[in-house]
Amino acid sequence: MTMRRTLILLCLAAFPIAALAAQAFTLTSPTLTPNGGMPLVNVYTECGGGNRSPQLMWRDPPSGTQSFAVTMYDPDADFWHWIAFNIAIGAHGLNADAGAPRSGNAPGDTVQLGNGFGNAGYSGPCPPPGKPHHYVITVYALDVPTLGLAAHVSRNDALAAIKQHTLAKATLTVTWGR
Repeated sequence: MTMRRTLILLCLAAFPIAALAAQAFTLTSPTLTPNGGMPLVNVYTECGGGNRSPQLMWRDPPSGTQSFAVTMYDPDADFWHWIAFNIAIGAHGLNADAGAPRSGNAPGDTVQLGNGFGNAGYSGPCPPPGKPHHYVITVYALDVPTLGLAAHVSRNDALAAIKQHTLAKATLTVTWGR
């Protein structure tokens, strides 16, 4: 075998390892389909739903990640449905209903701020009748173990701190309307 052929074979053999190392930070859910409809169990109670936050799973956070934050935002109404941070590095996702503060479903020291409805934690979709709204769920890989913020911090301060410490983010968008 020629030296050139050997070198080519070695490069091809190493390709799968390099491809695995370059995988992107991703967010998935066993109950949510990208660009699909939000299940009724995740919709706000005032709109006939169960108001349970969806199960979320993430993988391949970048090197240097020390904690995570999760948000759910409706860009059609400029409305925050969920802001959670200080999610420990050992978490690879959130259980269903982790957005219910004091439920024990969120990891350890997770802080959950008040949302647009004025409730702490998660409150699901409940747009006015008409065109369906989009709900962007985002997980942020952060470069600090905690943001050093209390549960009563303002939404803008928390979002600024999340942005300042973001190494990478992954999103999952769903819709819901009535």
